[in-house]
Amino acid sequence: MWKWEANEGKGTVVIVHGAAEHHGRYQWLIEQWVKSGYHVVAGDLPGQGRTTRRKRGHIQSFDEYINEVADWITEAKQFHVPVFLLGHSMGGLVVIRTLQEKRPSVQGVILSSPCLGLVSYPSKGLDMLSRVLNYIAPSLLIDSGLSVELATRNKEVHETDKHDELYVTKVSVRWYRELVKAMELASRRIQKFPDIPLLLMQGGDDKIVDKTAVKEWFDRLPISEKMYKEWNKLYHEIFNEPEREDVFLYAKSFLDTQCRLYR
Repeated sequence: MWKWEANEGKGTVVIVHGAAEHHGRYQWLIEQWVKSGYHVVAGDLPGQGRTTRRKRGHIQSFDEYINEVADWITEAKQFHVPVFLLGHSMGGLVVIRTLQEKRPSVQGVILSSPCLGLVSYPSKGLDMLSRVLNYIAPSLLIDSGLSVELATRNKEVHETDKHDELYVTKVSVRWYRELVKAMELASRRIQKFPDIPLLLMQGGDDKIVDKTAVKEWFDRLPISEKMYKEWNKLYHEIFNEPEREDVFLYAKSFLDTQCRLYR
């Protein structure tokens, strides 16, 4: 993991990236948080980015992600200021599952287009095949079906990602089955989500995550302080869209409010 320190930081933001990508794609966002007085802790999830301990695009269990993020939270607490989680897409799902299972002491959470349902699923035949392969060839790699063109309208990001050697283009059968299982558990164990302030922001024209499933999960969430913001016409990566400065200021306002409550 990596850490960025702000001058007299008023809080710490733990950033959890999405599927196929890595923390380096969040450099602009990291800089914005630091400039705004927040320390940042971020890293690459197992099998992605600069992690080299395993086959890229493969995990044995979604718990690997949960345990990794729990370690990042522990590190974030060393700053002795309020800790906030920010998870994007699959990273949002990881944050949800970490909060449900580990229940770490954090002061708030931001979810960015969390992966609680997909716009496109494999056919029934391919889904059944993946269940079989999960037992006999779990590490078999398949095309992820993800592309930066589906993720954002930002042409600059398109150009940068074309030369990004850390971007994962293939994922394992086991990875896919664990993702589906994690989405099911996030819904089934919704009562285990801790009662902490939540801001959920969703791209209104998301081509990857099913925004209807996201809103349904949010509406069912039984916590006392939650906010839902849908960004009209924005694609999946709301923090990479041309309107990202507006998105950041909205998120910053949420965290600033929470920080004032802990002074």
